[in-house]
Amino acid sequence: MGTLGRAVYTLGNWIRVTGQAMDRLGFQLQGSYYIQEQISRHRTLMNIFEKSPVVDKDAFIAPSASVIGDVQVGRGSSIWYGSVLREFDYCASFLDTGDVNSISVGSGTNIQDNSLVHVAKSNLSGKVLPTIIGDNVTIGHSAVIHGCTIEDEAFVGMGATLLDGVVVEKHAMVAAGSLVRQNTRVPVGEVWAGNPAKFLRKLTDEEIAFISQSATNYINLAKVHAAENAKSFDEIELEKMLRKKFARRDEEYDSMIGVVRETPPELILPDNILPEKSQKALQ
Repeated sequence: MGTLGRAVYTLGNWIRVTGQAMDRLGFQLQGSYYIQEQISRHRTLMNIFEKSPVVDKDAFIAPSASVIGDVQVGRGSSIWYGSVLREFDYCASFLDTGDVNSISVGSGTNIQDNSLVHVAKSNLSGKVLPTIIGDNVTIGHSAVIHGCTIEDEAFVGMGATLLDGVVVEKHAMVAAGSLVRQNTRVPVGEVWAGNPAKFLRKLTDEEIAFISQSATNYINLAKVHAAENAKSFDEIELEKMLRKKFARRDEEYDSMIGVVRETPPELILPDNILPEKSQKALQ
């Protein structure tokens, strides 16, 4: 780096440090409203060498999540608080960037809080294993997904661990807390559980429908969280006033006296961004 480049870098660092100090002061001045602020020193999206994440504009990435390197996130998917999607394998030489090592997340998929999604490059088989997650997949809290393929509308329970080369087929389920060993295939329509995970039983029609509904629920929930993060001071104050105004209105009491109340138009966000349950909660 030349003298000019070093000076520009130093200036940029000084501006960032000054900005952080002003940011902290601003938080103090905002008082109880600071939690609504979008400013954060955390880097939600981060490049590795020339590789950068590609996230659909309609996906939700929680402010404390980390999406790093060659990662694609599709439309309507959600990456929840504390989750990490990292495509670069530290065990490999940082000079060797020619292999295809990527994470792909389809549409309508939810990766819940504190989950880890990595790729695999250094393993016993010597294979480079990307992680491919299909559409409308649900991955429960604190799951670990490492160099795996999870097909459309599959379900991975809370705290489950999927090791290199695992394939979870469509409409299959890995139970919470399970450990699926390397190169295991979980066939379509089956539940696997245990450590190591083994076939438990077939999924019922109701459970298959639940997997699809779970994905839909998280699409709607992500819209609510995205809307909350985007609210202005005036919107927050208005909703506080309206909640106080309608706080004593009980639906059961209303039904007994024959009163039907509709959601105040002030609480209806454009494009039906709030699901019906959230609107009822504000009545």
